[in-house]
Amino acid sequence: MRSEKSLFRRKSIAAILQNPPADAEGHSPGGLARHLTVRDLTALGIAAIIGAGIFSTIGKASLDGGPAVSLLFVFTAVACAFSALCYAQFAATIPVSGSAYTYAYASFGELAAWIIGWALIMEYAVGNIVVAISWSDYFTGLLDGVGLHIPTYLSTGTQSAYQGYHAVMALMQAHQPLSQATAAQLEGYKIWTSAPALFGNFHLVADLPAFTITVLITALVYVGIKESKTASNILVLLKLIIVAVVIAVGAFYVQPANWHPFAPNGVGGVLKGVSAVFFAYIGFDAISTTAEECKNPQRDLPKAMMYALIICTVLYVIITLILTGMVSYKELGVGDPLSFVFARIGMPRLSGLVAVSAVFAMASVLLVFQLGQPRIWLTMARDGLLPQVFASIHPRFHTPSFATIVTGFFVAVPALILNMDLVVDLTSIGTLFAFALVCGGILIIDPYGQSEARFKVPYLNGQWLVPLVLALGAFLILRYNGAGNAEFWQDVSGQRGWLAKDAVTGTIVGGFAHQIPTMVFLLFCVALAVLSFRKRLSTLPVLGLLINLYLMTQLGISNWTLFFVWLLIGLAVYFGYGYKNSKLSRTLQAA
Repeated sequence: MRSEKSLFRRKSIAAILQNPPADAEGHSPGGLARHLTVRDLTALGIAAIIGAGIFSTIGKASLDGGPAVSLLFVFTAVACAFSALCYAQFAATIPVSGSAYTYAYASFGELAAWIIGWALIMEYAVGNIVVAISWSDYFTGLLDGVGLHIPTYLSTGTQSAYQGYHAVMALMQAHQPLSQATAAQLEGYKIWTSAPALFGNFHLVADLPAFTITVLITALVYVGIKESKTASNILVLLKLIIVAVVIAVGAFYVQPANWHPFAPNGVGGVLKGVSAVFFAYIGFDAISTTAEECKNPQRDLPKAMMYALIICTVLYVIITLILTGMVSYKELGVGDPLSFVFARIGMPRLSGLVAVSAVFAMASVLLVFQLGQPRIWLTMARDGLLPQVFASIHPRFHTPSFATIVTGFFVAVPALILNMDLVVDLTSIGTLFAFALVCGGILIIDPYGQSEARFKVPYLNGQWLVPLVLALGAFLILRYNGAGNAEFWQDVSGQRGWLAKDAVTGTIVGGFAHQIPTMVFLLFCVALAVLSFRKRLSTLPVLGLLINLYLMTQLGISNWTLFFVWLLIGLAVYFGYGYKNSKLSRTLQAA
């Protein structure tokens, strides 16, 4: 048994499963109510996956990668499938709330569990900020379409308007033409100057719709899981009907000529959309946080994860091909691509219907993530790593009451004032990190597929298979990387060396510094290939681990920097509170 002072002290699966089963009223020992079936869980997964990705970020991804982005969805789904299999085995082995945090506690130890729990907090909070702001854009646009106008200073984040105002003022003071300002900066200046002034120089600029929807969804989640699942099922049904209508109608307007060239910017252009695509797929992680509210988690969680992943992948691939077939991929760099393409071909009514469905679709994403995050807080508090108030359960609603309120605060207030710069990539890097640790965790607790769990990852001997797959992957990356993009060993400016000039700003930036994640990944590949050869590790978790780590390298050094800043804040919290108050540490001391 590891020392009680060890940073890598692990919580045994037996200790995690000590809780007795739910009582006759369906309440688990922590007070959570068990109402979810496999249908409800699948709906929650679809609710989270088919949301902002299909209604907004898919446009930018198509602009960068062309019609070949449809293959990126397949590739990402395969990567997610490896992770989903590992999640499913953990869910069948450890059917409690906490998701990847709990799984890491049982495999890597307490410090890794804290890190992944802290990363999941960022993932859910930042992801919901993005969705809330996107929801606001669709909602205000929908109201404008029916003649109801919300003042722009009440539907725009404070940060965007403030930055635009000061950028334009700087040009004025330097006696420079305003044509040098971007359209967004000019719009921000206009909004800031037209907003009512309060308390002197403070201007009333806030994204009120984003704030309001977050408060309403948080209130629904607070009231209970039964009410939340009912709302989720209804919203999912509505958006699946709309997606089916879009596919059925759009298929008649597809022009195959728009699919040529299929990958105009090569592999590099396709991979530019990886953050947006993975942002669309993070939903199945949220399913596992509801394990203590499932009627039969060991059976239903694995099924729901795979069902949701398969259904959503098929829909994403079809939708991408429909979009890029209806109009040129060059026209899809918009925030509402589904609505745009039907307006573009002269079908404004269907365009409006898509806008309406987007409002409901994004609301369902908010619902699922607002369900997931409080349960992460709850589980971490149960282990003593956070104050016990986060583990409090409402006596009537049987939900993590305080954690739900805190979650609502951390999403609603930033959504009121912030813009969406970098947040999609930050959400993706947190998700990929969680997926990687879950895959690695299976290699620790069950490297040879010998578990007696109700569901387990199929074992394929990786002694020769893993090195072969790595060699093939390296060949494909080097052979088919687009000539028009930065080569594998070039930095983002397209130049070699430790220093390079940024093509846009002209400033000197780090050259190979942008390739540090890639170089570390290559070393990790070699090490894991050797380990797989010597230890005959299970192939699927190894591939899941490698794919997730590779996708993390594609997110850029700036996102890694912000991610590490967030982790440093988390480590300060852990060593300031969690390390000293860990219940596992006290248990080991008593033993």
